[in-house]
Amino acid sequence: MEKFRPWLAEFVGTFALIFVGIGAIKTAGHDVLGVALAHGLTIAAFVSATLHISGGNFNPAVTFGLLCGGHMTLATAIRYWSAQILGAFIAALICLGLFGRDVVVTGTPQLAINLTGMQGILVEAILTFFLVFVVYGTAVDERGRSPGFAGFAIGATITLDILFGGPLTGAAMNPARVFGPALASWFWHDHYVYWIGPFIGGALGGFVYGLFMERKSMAT
Repeated sequence: MEKFRPWLAEFVGTFALIFVGIGAIKTAGHDVLGVALAHGLTIAAFVSATLHISGGNFNPAVTFGLLCGGHMTLATAIRYWSAQILGAFIAALICLGLFGRDVVVTGTPQLAINLTGMQGILVEAILTFFLVFVVYGTAVDERGRSPGFAGFAIGATITLDILFGGPLTGAAMNPARVFGPALASWFWHDHYVYWIGPFIGGALGGFVYGLFMERKSMAT
């Protein structure tokens, strides 16, 4: 049970993100603010609910950032990745049954028509860097850790990232957010962007915060 509880927390949180994400895109359509708030509020709620259990990652790139920063073992990361990917896939399958393939395809983050794959990778990397940096600052670093505030800050970062990046890449920042719906609907357009970009951004976020922000203060 000790290992199952964090696994289940990651499964439930990722399931909620994908389920609400696809549903919000169905109902809100081109209302970027509505889509951004739906994703941000979901993350805020479930991070707050599971921070003390699993850390509330719900994102393979966040887990990778914690691994790169030395805050997670590879064995734990693999367990988290399995929960996140399965949760995303099951949520997308349920949406497929409820709404049909076209809705799931529409709810899968995609590149804007005028954006190249490399540009998409850069956007996703930067947005994910922001996310992982905030995760470290509010949920990992003992000096700034605030369980009551971390969920809000992380959810707010998701919201602002989608407000900027939603029209460009869908602002996934999360390979599971794309992989689950892609597998359920068998829609793989530009799929590589959403693994390479977030993993680069997650790694940089972990390394930068770990190297330059978590240093112990020099004695004066």
